[in-house]
Amino acid sequence: MYEIVKREALNPTVTLLEIKAPLVAKKARPGQFIILRVDELGERIPLTIADSNKQAGTVTIIFQVVGGTTEKLNHIMVGDSILDFVGPLGRPTEIEGLKKVAVVGGGVGSAIAYPVTKALHEAGAEVHAIVGFRTKDLVILEDEFRANSSRFVLMSDDGSVGEKGLVTDALKKLIESGEQYDEVITIGPLIMMKFVSLVTKEYGIKTIASMNPVMIDGTGMCGGCRLTVGGKTKFACVDGPEFDAHEIDFDEAMERAAMYRTFEREQHEETCNLFKQEVKE
Repeated sequence: MYEIVKREALNPTVTLLEIKAPLVAKKARPGQFIILRVDELGERIPLTIADSNKQAGTVTIIFQVVGGTTEKLNHIMVGDSILDFVGPLGRPTEIEGLKKVAVVGGGVGSAIAYPVTKALHEAGAEVHAIVGFRTKDLVILEDEFRANSSRFVLMSDDGSVGEKGLVTDALKKLIESGEQYDEVITIGPLIMMKFVSLVTKEYGIKTIASMNPVMIDGTGMCGGCRLTVGGKTKFACVDGPEFDAHEIDFDEAMERAAMYRTFEREQHEETCNLFKQEVKE
């Protein structure tokens, strides 16, 4: 069993949990993920490692409530435990040799962009972090990004916080102002990553995209995270989750990801109804 030592609601739909998992914390690196199971009847789900503390033996995960399992996870409090917590899995982000990098995050994907930003900063790289949200109420980890980047740009769709516009607007503005990046790393909604890659391709900048959003069981057995990368079939959980963004068929990935939305919504509603029934009883 893995004990919850910290719980924080980052916004109305996103929650942070810090979990006691010494063996995972000892080896965790940015870009990797874990697979957890809440209880014996629960499904396995992959979640990216948002942070880790080797000394304290803890691993931090940040998740958005979208389905049945994340709804269950959102009801767990400090002092409670979850049944399974396996990792670290996946290939870590390659940061060696990078001197100047733009990290572009969107929505809850910013929780995955943060540990990459932190690792690059600690390695001595100049990091420009660009993160975007729909509105002010959904912003997460702003202070953490500011503390671990040489330049921080906050964007919002409605202009309620930071600059109004898309992360691609901010990225293009920086590039055209003369900023020269060794690499751009993007993590967020598939549609956002697609357009970030289109911008950087125009300027010939190497770009890495994290395909965490398409992972389902985290083992490669379900085939749900199957991708076409450079004309070849890859699996986000076992071959990635990071790939050359200019080689990813994003349209195919978005079409496949859309197949699971109805199921996620139904499972979320079913789990919510179960919790409501328990409260009545």
